[in-house]
Amino acid sequence: MATYGKLAGKKVKKVMHERKKGTLRSGKTGKKVKSRKQAIAIGLSEARKSGAKVPKKESSKKKSSKKSSRKASTKKKSSTKTSTKKRTSKKKNSRK
Repeated sequence: MATYGKLAGKKVKKVMHERKKGTLRSGKTGKKVKSRKQAIAIGLSEARKSGAKVPKKESSKKKSSKKSSRKASTKKKSSTKTSTKKRTSKKKNSRK
């Protein structure tokens, strides 16, 4: 199980209070954070930046392999579509 440092807990606590007050804002857009999970994520992110003991983010290798296979299959489809377009345009030009 992941263990978090004291500083991480303090950061998350501070962020949760901000969320409750309605003053917590997210990244570039500056929209008000309403989600509890998003507030916790912001707190942990701030703790990571300040050097607190926070476990690394979980990376899902299974999802990334699925995405890469999807991208490969879509690239194959798109390349065949472009080649047919080129063929039809050549035929039209030869008719003139």
